[in-house]
Amino acid sequence: MPAKQSIAEYYQQYGRERPAASQFTVYRMEDVATPDSFPHVRRDFYKIKLLCNAQGMLSYADRSVAVQQCALIFVNPLIPYAWERKAGRETGFSCLFTEEFITQQLKTASVADSPLFRVGGTPVVFPPPEAMPRLNWLFEQLLAEMQSSYANKYDLLRNYVQLLIHEAIRLAPAAAAGSSRTAAVRLSEQFLELLDRQFPLASPLHTLPLKNANEFARQLAVHTNHLNKALKETTGKTTTEHIAHKLVAEAQALLRQSNWSIAEIGYCLGFEHAPNFNSFFKKHTGQPPNQYRKQPVLLS
Repeated sequence: MPAKQSIAEYYQQYGRERPAASQFTVYRMEDVATPDSFPHVRRDFYKIKLLCNAQGMLSYADRSVAVQQCALIFVNPLIPYAWERKAGRETGFSCLFTEEFITQQLKTASVADSPLFRVGGTPVVFPPPEAMPRLNWLFEQLLAEMQSSYANKYDLLRNYVQLLIHEAIRLAPAAAAGSSRTAAVRLSEQFLELLDRQFPLASPLHTLPLKNANEFARQLAVHTNHLNKALKETTGKTTTEHIAHKLVAEAQALLRQSNWSIAEIGYCLGFEHAPNFNSFFKKHTGQPPNQYRKQPVLLS
């Protein structure tokens, strides 16, 4: 199984100090020392990169793409990818953001079908020269906004990210539509859409209708092993791992943003007994939920 790189490990790899509020960051590629290659791993964050002046091979899932010109590249936590530089010195921009940065508003119907969010999509777009000024301008706006003191800057950053995604859809409509949707890709997309529709939880009285791999497989009218095999093939993660990832993300949001008790949060997420929820949360985050809730939220 491919390794998984956290956002903290990414900052360490490039010798960069992780900012206090690290749900979003953006930088110029020429400002960092990039390695000639990095291994085939999944990340626990999203990335949009405008890569220029370097040639190499980009591998993702079970496919490879030769990069010979400027490329707009999308990376999401579902798909492992690797890069091997053959020539040139990388220039351009890169922005990283976590699941915390993603909102339902960002995942509108059209954007959700983009290379950034889709399993089986084509996450590489080769912009023509006439598109480069606008793409460069959008990244420059991201850089400028990250340095601002505007109270709602993260909302504005999401708007610029959404514009970048729309540019990719406009530049490569065939790729965005997906021309090689295998049965495994279709099943994976159906599962991920079904999983995503369960969140966010709106009330302590609202419990998850589907809580485990068997229940999801039954809803999709497939065998549990078949669903698991399709997800492993397309995303590198099991059904249980996908469910756990969403449960942890929702638990973190509720601990920070609601006044629900820990027992109520656990029960809504499918844990009848609070100790089981506590153990699950600590296993995946390294700390118990009461400790996570007490931590201050850092904003830049």
